[in-house]
Amino acid sequence: METVPLSAKRENIIFDCIVIGAGPGGLQASIYLGRYNRAVLLIDRGGGRTSHALFIENVLTHRQISGAEIIRRGLEQASSFNVRIETGLVTSVAKNELFVVSTAQAAYRSRYVIISTGVSDIFPPIEQAHRFLGTSYLTCVDCDGYRTTNKKLVVTGDSLTAVNLALAMKQLFTKYITFIPYQISLPRSYIEVLAEEGIQVVDSRPMRIVGDKVMEGLELENGKIIFCEMVMASFGIRLNDSFLKGLSLRKDARQFKYVTNSEYESSLRGLYIVGPLNTGQDQVVIAAGEGATAAIDINKRLLEEDREEAGG
Repeated sequence: METVPLSAKRENIIFDCIVIGAGPGGLQASIYLGRYNRAVLLIDRGGGRTSHALFIENVLTHRQISGAEIIRRGLEQASSFNVRIETGLVTSVAKNELFVVSTAQAAYRSRYVIISTGVSDIFPPIEQAHRFLGTSYLTCVDCDGYRTTNKKLVVTGDSLTAVNLALAMKQLFTKYITFIPYQISLPRSYIEVLAEEGIQVVDSRPMRIVGDKVMEGLELENGKIIFCEMVMASFGIRLNDSFLKGLSLRKDARQFKYVTNSEYESSLRGLYIVGPLNTGQDQVVIAAGEGATAAIDINKRLLEEDREEAGG
């Protein structure tokens, strides 16, 4: 049964597809579907992880571009292909014969849905971390690891996966690494491996990034300062998926991310999930490719459905 908030206004139009989230995947899907002359609604709350990325250097034809600029250009391009764009926070998605996508202000119906709401980084209580986010406080080795080349780097995190991150950073980018375990105890075998690689381990919680315009170091709980130019942090992510709680969707073995097929369709027919909510890699170009793949598949199915309707 369709669930629609009492405050929501129901629109009569039935969209071919509603895209939730103007991340790279959602924008690319919207552009493809708009170019197929499909009726597309893109709903976005604003902000998002991509929009906070200041330096993206691994997008083909762009030596460097900000995430905010990618989103701005993507919205402009989608609009040029008659994609309807609404600002709002989606509160629920339900399905009967059609999908019903609800915000606090309205409820919209569609034949297909693409989810591209992404994830949010978890930040420890390190003073000034947000201030230096994207410039010298980094959270993605694939996105920003290159920028630490030959820099004095601190790697910190609250799980043992941060140890592997530190070892990878040493192998790929810089030998000047200090590792700070954040409220975790390292097994002796891990300490020995780090020592063999020449990575210093400092067992005191980081409290504050030192510096004004440029990072100068990390002040620790014991009062000492570790001098560094950059921090690579590993504290995990939260999925922006609260509006999907009413759906029984298949998840991975950890019951964390969503399982999709090769076209990025979830276990619920007609609902596609692109970007870091699914079990694939989390990158701008990969999410965009997933959005294109989902849009092409949806268009093929719409063509088949329309032919069947006409023939019937």
